[in-house]
Amino acid sequence: MPTAKTNKTLGLLALAGLTPYEEKKGEEYMNEKQMTHFRLLLKAWRDQLRQEVDRTVHHMQDEAANFPDPVDRAAQEEEFSLELRTRDRERKLIKKIEKTLKRIDEDDFGFCDACGIEIGVRRLEARPTADMCIDCKTMAEIKEKQLQG
Repeated sequence: MPTAKTNKTLGLLALAGLTPYEEKKGEEYMNEKQMTHFRLLLKAWRDQLRQEVDRTVHHMQDEAANFPDPVDRAAQEEEFSLELRTRDRERKLIKKIEKTLKRIDEDDFGFCDACGIEIGVRRLEARPTADMCIDCKTMAEIKEKQLQG
């Protein structure tokens, strides 16, 4: 029986109980079957993240202790700080997942925001919240690096 710790190491498809989408010859891109596949994938990912957030809240409440030794107290505060930063990143990811689910509902999913071409089923399975094709994303990252350095 998998534990919550084990689920974190599994891929998104396994987490959602799905297999990679098999495209059929001549099948229209982002048809209803594909949209349903990605909707299930995103919802399973969102639910898993929400469970992690809830688990952290309970863990922090249960583990809160008043240590007399300043070193023990500092270690606990550092642990809590790391957990809170992780959960903050997960909350941002949940918002991005919600935005992507809304795009699916609006029939605006699977196409690059920059150039309008198909992102591709395999890329979307690897990164379901992607909103740019690999070429546009690469160019955006290069531009960002040039602006920074």
